[in-house]
Amino acid sequence: MTRLWWRPLALGLAAAAFFAGAPLAQTMPLAERIKLCGACHGEDGNSRTPNIPSLAGQPEFFLVNQLFLFREGVRKVPGMSELTAGLKDDDLVALAKHFAALEAKPSKEAIDPASAKRGAALAEPMRCASCHLPSLTGQEQMPRLAKQRIDYLIHSMTQFRDDARSGADTQMSNVLIGVSDDDIAALAHYASSR
Repeated sequence: MTRLWWRPLALGLAAAAFFAGAPLAQTMPLAERIKLCGACHGEDGNSRTPNIPSLAGQPEFFLVNQLFLFREGVRKVPGMSELTAGLKDDDLVALAKHFAALEAKPSKEAIDPASAKRGAALAEPMRCASCHLPSLTGQEQMPRLAKQRIDYLIHSMTQFRDDARSGADTQMSNVLIGVSDDDIAALAHYASSR
């Protein structure tokens, strides 16, 4: 616990440096960018921060695509547009390669077995496996859902359902229209358990 006192300070300094201007963003070494990402998304790419997704093991193309959408202002998430501003395409690819190569680990959140079982029954007719694969590990532009944070999955699926996610795939909104909050939670427990 005593080792972590510096993390908020380091994150604040790194964010201030990024927000100070694009020239620094373009010259920051990859290792420093990775540390900056790790402050929220986990040093090993597995998030321990509520409502912040894990990046480890995500498909590389998915990560590049999301970083591009952040940089271009198409997908709006506080902080992400600023952190990606000024990065070149090669920078986005290097970050995506790094996080895609990391091992996805289970979230530390408690998975409710009954909810996960109900979520499995819901996922089949909703055809989640047709895009995210039967293992829910994702492919191409489809994200890995397996081992993802439950709270983040609930947040994301609710945004898709409510058409509140900028830069989102409209197919996901179509799949989730009319799905109840309880069913979204069940799907999240199931996906996280995989």
